[in-house]
Amino acid sequence: MADADRLPPRLWWVLAGLTFAWGFNWSAMKVALHEVTPWVFRSLCLGLGCAVLFLVLRAGGQKLAVPAGQWRRLMLLAFFNITCWNLLVAYGLTMIASGRAAILAYTMPVLAVPLSVWLLGERLTSRKIAGLVLGLGGLALLLGEAAAGLGGAPLGSLLALGAAFTWALGVVLQKRYPIAMPAGPYTAWIMLLGGVPVIAGSLLFEDWRILGDVGPRAWLGVAYNVFIAFAWAHWAWIKIATSVSVTVFSLSMLVIPVVGVLSGMLFLGERPSAAEYGAALLVLASLATVVLPARVARE
Repeated sequence: MADADRLPPRLWWVLAGLTFAWGFNWSAMKVALHEVTPWVFRSLCLGLGCAVLFLVLRAGGQKLAVPAGQWRRLMLLAFFNITCWNLLVAYGLTMIASGRAAILAYTMPVLAVPLSVWLLGERLTSRKIAGLVLGLGGLALLLGEAAAGLGGAPLGSLLALGAAFTWALGVVLQKRYPIAMPAGPYTAWIMLLGGVPVIAGSLLFEDWRILGDVGPRAWLGVAYNVFIAFAWAHWAWIKIATSVSVTVFSLSMLVIPVVGVLSGMLFLGERPSAAEYGAALLVLASLATVVLPARVARE
């Protein structure tokens, strides 16, 4: 089995950190978006997040220059992975519960896996198929309950699903058109390029003076996004996504909505159901298929 067909042990800590960083971020976003409009919120996250990352990379002595011929690829990937995802999720989250938004947005593997087979020619091994079935079984339990809420907030649910599609397409394009840059500088540039239209939109459509009325809880949510969910977690995401196959990456991400549901319970008073507990077990079993090594000797 090729290295790309499982998550190597050196990336386990990266996945663990990313899972908690993005899982708890759904509650942080919900709190921040209660007082800050989506355009302004995402402008702060992307603008300050990439600034922090650029400063850290520069202090560490890393080269930040973009290699010749990479700009078009960077802009294409930034549009789908950063611009579309961030705006669609932010608006969707203002209309539906944080746990449900996380569940719908992380239907990404349903789209990413077939796209990777079609566009990248990735091979579906028995372990990948087992992991996909287990993971999608968990999501199906959650989506079964979420479907009842589609009628109450159809636009919010559709926006979250739209975000899942743009992320899936962006991940596949990231593998098809790889960027010849280390993960750190690549992450900083993709956040900056993806943030430019968001910041421009906020200047056109929003009044930034609203920040004068924002309370401490909302600012804490913004700070969490800037330093953890963006500056660090986006680096972790790029590190994993560029190191393994799309299928393995997608299955690895499935545990994040489970943490999102739990964070909504802990911080926002949202209560998980029996289906959500069952989904957590299925998703953890799915994750094991791409984390635990196969008992087959390599040839």
